[in-house]
Amino acid sequence: MLWRDREPGRWLDEASELEQVLWSQHGAVSREQALRHLSRGALDQYIAAGRWQHPHPAAYVAHNGPLTRDQSLWVAVLGVGSGAVLAGSTAAERCGLRGFPDDRIHVLIPADCRERHAPRGVVVHRSTLLPATDLCDRARPPHTGNARSLVDAASWTDTDAQARAIIAAGFQQRLVAGDDIHLVLKRMPRARRRALIAEAATDALGGAHSLPEAEFVRLLRRARLPVPRLQVRRRDSGGRTRYLDGYYDEWRLHVEIDGGQHVDVRAYWADMRRQNALWVAGDRVLRFPSWAIRSEPEAVVAQVRAALRAAGWRPTSRDLGRQCDL
Repeated sequence: MLWRDREPGRWLDEASELEQVLWSQHGAVSREQALRHLSRGALDQYIAAGRWQHPHPAAYVAHNGPLTRDQSLWVAVLGVGSGAVLAGSTAAERCGLRGFPDDRIHVLIPADCRERHAPRGVVVHRSTLLPATDLCDRARPPHTGNARSLVDAASWTDTDAQARAIIAAGFQQRLVAGDDIHLVLKRMPRARRRALIAEAATDALGGAHSLPEAEFVRLLRRARLPVPRLQVRRRDSGGRTRYLDGYYDEWRLHVEIDGGQHVDVRAYWADMRRQNALWVAGDRVLRFPSWAIRSEPEAVVAQVRAALRAAGWRPTSRDLGRQCDL
């Protein structure tokens, strides 16, 4: 076959229809597609001779070696049946999401579609709501678009924390922006974790593009403390653009949340230099490791409250009546 590892060109125009299908689907083909171009006897002979393999009753791959990731995805879609698309974390990965590996392949089919026996490692989901606006145009294999993929991935993941992290990462990695997530949720009133996903998207729109930052904002709201502006853009003394995790303009209080990246000594020193520059200019600076946001929320809240008071903030009577120390 001429399809393997070749860029499109004149050869593709001259290739047979079967070779064109194999090229467009990374060497995978459904049984129905194969039988449009081959007799049953010829197809069986390919398998018997070891030229092709048959990883699923409804799908073939036109070689006898290990399947590539692309071929596994095609087998999943072709094997599950008509109308199937990659979805959830699998589709989000195809859209460019980094940092959330999942060995399983998630496939979404219309609720009224007859499901075949799923290939090994494939998780099949059903939905009554799969409009064309939720699909990625011209994607091969077909998959849901950025916002729908993130919403489904957050809905289907194992924990609430993981769901929040997926939504935060979607904004941080520029896969979604604005009301993209909220518009998908508006079409999905019965989505699992709908309220949590909406809250995570709202936090991200406010600038909390990482999970620790979003958790920090929730701590402040629960404690009835002011919420700083997030991801504030500034220029340092060298003219370079820097982003502050959180900044209270009125009280000149800067909050920095240190994540795992600070294991890198050079990155840690760069942050310390930025912090020193703020101190020199007269700002107060609070730094919290991301684990403290999760494990010692009382201490975090107490220090923010103390720093705000020292800078001149005073709670209103309403704040005092409803304040929560966790």
